[in-house]
Amino acid sequence: MDTESTLTTEQIRDFVIAAHGNLPRIREMLVVNPELVNAAYQWSEGDSETAIQAAAQAGSTPVAEYLLARGAPLDICTAAMLGRKDVVEEMLDKDPDLINARGAHGISLMAHAAWSNNVALAKMLFKRGATQGTSMALGNAVMKGNVQMARWLIENGHPDFAWKNYEGKSLMTLARETPNKDMINLLREHGAI
Repeated sequence: MDTESTLTTEQIRDFVIAAHGNLPRIREMLVVNPELVNAAYQWSEGDSETAIQAAAQAGSTPVAEYLLARGAPLDICTAAMLGRKDVVEEMLDKDPDLINARGAHGISLMAHAAWSNNVALAKMLFKRGATQGTSMALGNAVMKGNVQMARWLIENGHPDFAWKNYEGKSLMTLARETPNKDMINLLREHGAI
């Protein structure tokens, strides 16, 4: 029997949306429908997303850890977001092609890793060829307030300082929202406006 057949599209959509960072709602929904843990919502043709993918792409560590503890699979993007360098290296050793892995909405492995604040992980990924998505990775580091990761990405990833997130916000706007004076100064030093 297909476990997702009892779930409505609306329930799956609401769960995936909550997984972007609303842990209380995730807990509530899983109590009622445990089968939601691995359900995927189809946003459009070729673009589906599970709750664990939503948590990973949004940098929501508490939600990701909660979902993993309830049976969600650990993929390389989630492991990178969580900063699990040893796990990521092991996955890459088994399948080097995973260096090109993409999470939900085609988000790069490096963008996921930027959430982790683990510069050693970012360096290892970059050396192995994860050079795509450095602009979004910088955006994630800025939103997280991690100056060390942002500096490394600027110096090594050559991000586009004109990059904007899905809401149309620039790097500087994101930095001002945190507000992190060191991040703002770092971005100014490199010409971001």
